[in-house]
Amino acid sequence: MKLAVDATALRLEREPYYHPVHGEVELFEAAWRNRVPVLLKGPTGCGKTRFVEYMAWRLGRPLVTVSCHDDLTAADLAGRYLVTAGETVWVDGPMTRAVRLGAILYLDEIVEARKDTTVVIHPLADDRRALFLEKRGEVVHAPPEFMLAISYNPGYQSVLKELKQSTRQRFVAMEFDYPAAEAEAAIVARESGVDGATAQALVRLAHMTRNLKGNGLDEGASTRLLVHAGKLIAQGVAPRTACEAAVALALSDEREMLAALHELVSTVF
Repeated sequence: MKLAVDATALRLEREPYYHPVHGEVELFEAAWRNRVPVLLKGPTGCGKTRFVEYMAWRLGRPLVTVSCHDDLTAADLAGRYLVTAGETVWVDGPMTRAVRLGAILYLDEIVEARKDTTVVIHPLADDRRALFLEKRGEVVHAPPEFMLAISYNPGYQSVLKELKQSTRQRFVAMEFDYPAAEAEAAIVARESGVDGATAQALVRLAHMTRNLKGNGLDEGASTRLLVHAGKLIAQGVAPRTACEAAVALALSDEREMLAALHELVSTVF
């Protein structure tokens, strides 16, 4: 016995807000139509996940998202047998569920998963488009509508956390970055509810922090953090307080860097 899957609960009912930048929508659609898996790479909080959500809505496909981590096993992705009420039941993992439904499967931060786990996606990412469930002796073939998308942040790569060539060369790659200042301000205003001038000030602050990348900061303020700060400001929190909570303290714990970030906040607001 196996548990049934339901596509209805995995469909996005409302259109997620996404601001296209440079042809990524058309490229993703072309890849989906041609059954080519996609690799999204870019800094944290730049809109990769939102983009996948938007494309799932646009294409009318269910979306299954997995946030990868060090303890993620192949069984976590594919599925396992469980004993329920004295009966042994096969429970599909998110990857198997996505394949059966013809969904978009999005593996976020794929380099965080264990090396032996990422290998299980290889048959899905080449011409076979199949998932091998060894414990069930079953081969699940992906329908035409299924698509595999993975993402990672190149800025966090290291010798120990690197996407293997045998994996990455199965994908079409799409590079993401923070939008241009005007577009980013429009996104922050739309998502947080602040006025245009405040959104522009938040973007100026972000650019200042991004200039510190590699000079005390691993990453500058993401668009996501700006939206968080904007939401606090829209609720009546003083801009400096909002930025210190949502930007400065979120970026660093080091005293000297926090002092520098607080100075930047005071300069902008």
